[in-house]
Parts: sequence; C-alpha cells; structure tokens
Amino acid sequence: MLPRLYLETTIPSYLVARRSRDLRLAADQEATEEWWQERRQSFELFISETVLREVRRGDPAFASARLALVRKLPILPPLTAAEDLTERLLKDRIIPITAVDDAVHLGLAAAHRMDFLLTWNCTHINNRYILRRIERTCSAIHLVCPVICTPDELMNLYP
Repeated sequence: MLPRLYLETTIPSYLVARRSRDLRLAADQEATEEWWQERRQSFELFISETVLREVRRGDPAFASARLALVRKLPILPPLTAAEDLTERLLKDRIIPITAVDDAVHLGLAAAHRMDFLLTWNCTHINNRYILRRIERTCSAIHLVCPVICTPDELMNLYP
C-alpha cells in the first residue's frame, strides 16, 4: 500500500509557473518538477475542492495547465472532523482567518489520515514556528497531523 499524500495547491502552481529568476525559487521549482517526474508514483495522491478552486484562479492559460495536472486525482470529501480542525485552527489563531483555505487543507489532510501534506506554503502550513501548535490541535481532537513537507524535504525523508 502506497503512502497517502495530500497535494496542496502550491505544488501544481510551481510546476506550471514560468521559471523564476530568483535562484532559491528556481531551485524550489526544479525540486518540485523532479519530485513530480520521478517520485510521485511512490504515493497515492489526493486533492480537495479547495485545491480545484485555487488552481482555477489567475491567468487562464496557467489555470488550465494547473487544472490539467490535478483533474484526475481523487477529491477528498468534506468530513466533520476536518471542519472541526479547520474551525479550531482559526479560532485559536494558529492560522489567520485571512488564510482559511490553508486551515481547510490541514483539516482535510488530517481528518482523512494522509501520511503527508506536500506544500510550498511555508507561511501558514509548513511553518516550523506553528507546526507544534498544529500537531497539538490535531491531537486534541484525536487526529494525527500528517508529515508536512516540501517536495525537496520529502525526497530526503522518503528516498
């Protein structure tokens, strides 16, 4: 059985974006492409309606390319436990109300018992300063927080 992985919106965004001139961002885009081409088959991938909504935003050509990458992936349905975690993350101000979609990603990934949540969102999701608070909040409502990581980190964790 393959590990289950929730694919957050930044992953298809990095895959279809123009190559950045910023060296760090370009390296992140390259790592994402390497993971997608060489490693994604080692995981069972899932998305959500929130991912679909987010990938459809912006420039129509890029939105279409992002949608093409994820359109055949299974969509996680809403769960009460996901909604409870989302509400708690927002109520406890772990995730700001302006980033409600980020809380939804975390809620769905934990409630559906994903092994990994793959993201480049290091502000509200893959953030070392709030990760322990996210884990404690998951635990408080009897959920296990998935391993939250970037493609680069995942390739090192799961060679």
